[in-house]
Amino acid sequence: MNSILFLILRRMRRPLIAIIISFAIAIVGLTLMPGQDNNGQPWQMSIFDALYVISYTATTIGFGEIPYAYSNAQRLWMTFSIYLTVIPWFYAIGKIISLAQDSGLRAALIIARFAHTVKLLNEPFYIVCGYGETSGLLVNALDNKGIHVVVIESQQDRLNELELNDSQFIIPNLCADAKLPDILSKAGVYHPLCNGVVTLTDDDQANLAIAVAVKLMNPSLPVLARAEKEETAANMTSFGTDHIINPYTLFGEQLAMKVHAIGTYILHEWLTDVPGDTLPPPVCPPIGKWVVCGYGRFGKSVIQNLRREHITATIIEADPRMTGCDDCITGSGTEAKTLLEAGIKDAVGIVAGTNDDINNLSIVMTAYELNPDLFVVIRKNKRHNEPLFKQFNADITMQPSDIIAHECLAHMISPLLAQFLTLARYQSNDWSNRLISQLVAVVGETVPETWAVTIDSKHAPAVSALLKNSTPVMLQHLMRDPADRDQTLNLVPLMLSHGNKQTLVPDISTVLTEGDRILFCGRPSAKSALPLLLNNQKALIYSIDGKEIYDSLIWRWLNNQKI
Repeated sequence: MNSILFLILRRMRRPLIAIIISFAIAIVGLTLMPGQDNNGQPWQMSIFDALYVISYTATTIGFGEIPYAYSNAQRLWMTFSIYLTVIPWFYAIGKIISLAQDSGLRAALIIARFAHTVKLLNEPFYIVCGYGETSGLLVNALDNKGIHVVVIESQQDRLNELELNDSQFIIPNLCADAKLPDILSKAGVYHPLCNGVVTLTDDDQANLAIAVAVKLMNPSLPVLARAEKEETAANMTSFGTDHIINPYTLFGEQLAMKVHAIGTYILHEWLTDVPGDTLPPPVCPPIGKWVVCGYGRFGKSVIQNLRREHITATIIEADPRMTGCDDCITGSGTEAKTLLEAGIKDAVGIVAGTNDDINNLSIVMTAYELNPDLFVVIRKNKRHNEPLFKQFNADITMQPSDIIAHECLAHMISPLLAQFLTLARYQSNDWSNRLISQLVAVVGETVPETWAVTIDSKHAPAVSALLKNSTPVMLQHLMRDPADRDQTLNLVPLMLSHGNKQTLVPDISTVLTEGDRILFCGRPSAKSALPLLLNNQKALIYSIDGKEIYDSLIWRWLNNQKI
């Protein structure tokens, strides 16, 4: 705000000086001019009267000759004062109009208004740096889950798209460079309710600069950053970046998961998608010979994970020397000759993984003509090419923005959810299938809500109070409907964390202890009903033993009469 005031005063310095000088000359001169009152006695204006007359004269309002008719000397001086004071006023008005259109002042006002809006936030929020395809998906998902977001983006046209979105919360946004510490500070890096910073631009160096700046400014603030290069990821790690996301590595792992643990993959996608959506039926990649076109960061991750599942793959690469591919067929994969050389007719699947969408579509079209039974995995680099890929209808379409958004949600919704998904990957596929069946039976086939509960005096005072009185509270007591204990809420406990011990899908008869953290999954109605059991001791006691506690004198008297 001080900078705005300084900028205004600096731009208005000359017109203000001109007005002050002209007013001073006009006022002093008018007080010196001789005049007469109504009785013909000599009279001269006071400084206050002169200021009053010059003020309405200079502003072109006009109010007549007061308090007495002017003498010729006074009228002559007033004529001179009109030209002396009106011109500086018009000069000042012109400066004010140009100042209102000044880009520097407007930018300062926008930044100040943005900082004030962020300062007034009274609920936890995340700072998202960049608003591209990936960040757009993430912001929409967080908004749907009721989580506030602050956005910094360097391109105004992208922020215009954000303004047009139908969001349930007002999303503070600023067109600025997120690498600047001052901008990060105004976005809320030091705000006590800031839960973390997410930087997902397609520029590794920009993501690195933002991650480093945040960690130096507020080391305790969690940072999620996108990094496609190993050296960038290593640099981020050295500064303590909490979660580094590589979309190509993630997709390779997911492809391998689809091969050997489709249930685990479905569970991961289901719990990190937008609540209320319905997941499409999963596809299972076949086991056999594969052809992979493109040996960049994406292709390398796919090859590594396919070979880990003992699946043979032939590589087609246009520039083997640049990508470091020693055992591959040279070519782009768009020509039939190269695909035949790679053994496309004997293959069960093909991966079109170059960084060019048109080439990828050309590769799979040519491959289909040679082998119509192929299982097709295609990489989509730009979201605006979505109609082309829908028309083709590949078995698996890899979109980096979708993968990154899902991974970010897993960490941002609840740290327990990310921890649960990591532990779930080490479970068997049968375990995942049983859990999915249990979830479907309770919440249906739409994407459920996921949330965490901490058993302490702040987040669950009713439970904490009973535990301090040595009254055992079991997990099943938090799963009953507070209005009818014979009914069960539509939720499933996914994980119970106590200290360093995590229990996946805990038994509902588990006795809770102070400090326990529980990850729940369920319908929105169950999420809204659970706080009553956590905060209201009467409701919790009713859930435990069915006893209703009467607080008012009338209800206690009626209860005693029954006895």
